[in-house]
Amino acid sequence: MQNDEQVKRSRKQIFVNNFLGGMAWALGATFGLALIAIILALIVKNISLIPVVGGFVGDVIKFVVQKNPDLFIK
Repeated sequence: MQNDEQVKRSRKQIFVNNFLGGMAWALGATFGLALIAIILALIVKNISLIPVVGGFVGDVIKFVVQKNPDLFIK
């Protein structure tokens, strides 16, 4: 039983078409991810998130040292 819509392309044409389509998709995904990463980096840079996180980490370290004075060798 044959299908009414027969494929009239060779296996080589199908392979090349799918290969080029996959390459285009990968290139687009790479550029899209790079663009999103750049935008997020600019946002983080402009909101000065690092001092907030640094202060939090400093407070955690002070707490750990106060509760466990023998943890660090002086």
